[in-house]
Amino acid sequence: MNINDCLNYDDFRKLAKKKLPAPIFHYIDGGSDDEETLKRNTEAFNDCDLVPKVLANVGKPNLSTTVFGRKISMPIFLSPTAMQRLYHPEGDNASARAAEKFDTFYSMSTMANTTIEEIANVSSGPKIFQLYIHKDKSITDDLIDRCKRANFDGLCLTVDTIVAGNRERDHRSGFTTPPKLSLKSIISFASKPKWVFDYLANKKFELSNVKNKTEKGTNITKSVIQYINEQYDPGMNWNDAEYVIKRWGKPFAIKGIMSVDDAKKAVDIGCTAIMVSNHGGRQLNGSRSPFDQIKLISDAVGDKVDIILDGGIRRGTHVLKALAAGAKACSFGKAFLFSLSAGGQKGVEKLLQNMRDEIERNMILMGCKNLKDLDYSRLIFRR
Repeated sequence: MNINDCLNYDDFRKLAKKKLPAPIFHYIDGGSDDEETLKRNTEAFNDCDLVPKVLANVGKPNLSTTVFGRKISMPIFLSPTAMQRLYHPEGDNASARAAEKFDTFYSMSTMANTTIEEIANVSSGPKIFQLYIHKDKSITDDLIDRCKRANFDGLCLTVDTIVAGNRERDHRSGFTTPPKLSLKSIISFASKPKWVFDYLANKKFELSNVKNKTEKGTNITKSVIQYINEQYDPGMNWNDAEYVIKRWGKPFAIKGIMSVDDAKKAVDIGCTAIMVSNHGGRQLNGSRSPFDQIKLISDAVGDKVDIILDGGIRRGTHVLKALAAGAKACSFGKAFLFSLSAGGQKGVEKLLQNMRDEIERNMILMGCKNLKDLDYSRLIFRR
């Protein structure tokens, strides 16, 4: 199998599994505890059916939408994901270039292996930066100010990771950055010599955007979970979010909203968007899925804020169901990380083309000329 043979999520996942050492693959693939929420994120879409309308003179549907104050050409974009150089040597650069080609958002993680400034030079496409509140507030301020200078379009504050979830797969695999070797993992890495060569031969692994502010960004000898637990502020609150909004002064979202009350509070403090997300099932196991919550949140605040569904997206029909339930756009992480691992920029481009084709084809089959034609009347739930 090569990248051109990848027709769906499972194909990209299988190809990525062939290329990545087991600890790296399972870091992408896994969730927290028993991974019930991870599974539910996608399974939730199967609880309802789409209702098409025929003879609707659709022609070529318009897939564009506007989020973070910027019009994008398709209603799905790349979620912020950390340490993309673990998956492919070009990492964030490849993802940003692919997203630019499809005129949709690339999102940069605080824990990226590329700097804000490098991405600004690599891509002129739509860009979001994902922020964490650090215990050292100067790190937070520095990241905000650099994003302003680099002319990022939006900022999203992740609020569901003040402590790391219990990711048992990572404990079993010994996943650290750089990877901690055991006999089992040595065998896994030895079986993927190209990955090992790329990792050793390319730019030194680092958390590029924080390396000048904390030694944890230059001497990465601890696990991702330890970094989160040591560096992120567990006392983060609504005042911190409001402070970031004022310092940023541009389109802003909170990522990790799951309740109606929190969605209303986000509107009250000045958010222009919210990302309904449970961190891909990697934090609170047993949490509701984003799709399960979209209609409730949309009914409460959908006329006041842009709602983005983040989590569980595997197919274009999932995007249509999310939009019909009240989202304005969707974002995904696992799918594009598998495509990045499978084929770098070309892999991400193939995934985005697949998704665009699926969304367009199914819009035509649904009898929808544009995304506004997707409303709750187009869904019937089975329960």
